[in-house]
Amino acid sequence: MRVVVAPDKFSGTLTAAEAASAIRSGWLRAAPDDTVDLVPLADGGAGFVDVLAADLPGTMTTVATTGPWGDPVVAEILRVEGGTAYVESAQCCGAAGHPLRPWEASTAGLATVIDAAVAAGARRIVVGVGGTSTTDGGRGCVEALGAVPPQVQLVAATDVASPLLGPAGAARGFGPQKGADDAMVERMEERLRIWAADSAGDPEAPGAGAGGGLGFGLSLLGAARVSGAGLVADIVGLSDRIAEADVVVTGEGSVDWSSLRGKVVAEVARRAVEHGRPCIVLAGQASVGSREAAAAGIDEVHSVAGGAGSAAASLADPVGHLSRLAERVARQWSRGPAAGGVRP
Repeated sequence: MRVVVAPDKFSGTLTAAEAASAIRSGWLRAAPDDTVDLVPLADGGAGFVDVLAADLPGTMTTVATTGPWGDPVVAEILRVEGGTAYVESAQCCGAAGHPLRPWEASTAGLATVIDAAVAAGARRIVVGVGGTSTTDGGRGCVEALGAVPPQVQLVAATDVASPLLGPAGAARGFGPQKGADDAMVERMEERLRIWAADSAGDPEAPGAGAGGGLGFGLSLLGAARVSGAGLVADIVGLSDRIAEADVVVTGEGSVDWSSLRGKVVAEVARRAVEHGRPCIVLAGQASVGSREAAAAGIDEVHSVAGGAGSAAASLADPVGHLSRLAERVARQWSRGPAAGGVRP
């Protein structure tokens, strides 16, 4: 039996590559005769550049810039043949271990990274958009950058397809997880509404709300929007690898409503459905219902926290708990004699 293991990162605990390795280890304990194909993925958020660097021959350089609160940080630029550069907003707009201050968090540091990519000769710059601590609608980046040279193509690879405003938007949809209380969420929503009106951009465009509205800001600079998960999946040849598999396993740290709206889990499930392959999700925590999951093409969702007894317990040994979860799932799904699976 052939298994494709294609997870995203488990934020704060495991990179995508580490998660994939843990899943393979557990799966093979239950089904040692199976072939497990590891395909670590990213959706535009944290890990975007590292995942691509593992598959794309290129040169990695670093640039000194500022984080969301003006602190010095270092970001990476992956330059590949043909003049394309890949950068990641999470590296300069993420929390970086600092206390969250959502109202003040700015995307201005990304402008320095884009400028550096242009100066290095990039003619196409793909920005991974996601995993930020910001909700400034990309205004910091837009005002710091000013414009992009007309000969440079800008692409926003967003982690979600959410609009800028509304219940699933940058403030109301994602503000609470960035440290904003209800009152601040509404202040940020109003600030984004005014920014959208003043800039004459399209707040309803898919991906405008990604990265705290950075997707919207990059669109004002002329960026074309693509799915970050879809872009990475195409680069690593995910569809062809799924076509050769019997079952597909994906996952991320927290599977919730946003996971089914453009992130890795949804992208993998969509491609599994296209090839008629079952898709299993292994998550650190899961808060999606079975109907939601089924509508997205997911056959089963399993959580590490459920098996460990609590989220806190699972965080104490993320590799061990994820590996043991994969072992239990393999015993259900593998057709190998060692696993004793019952699935068709």
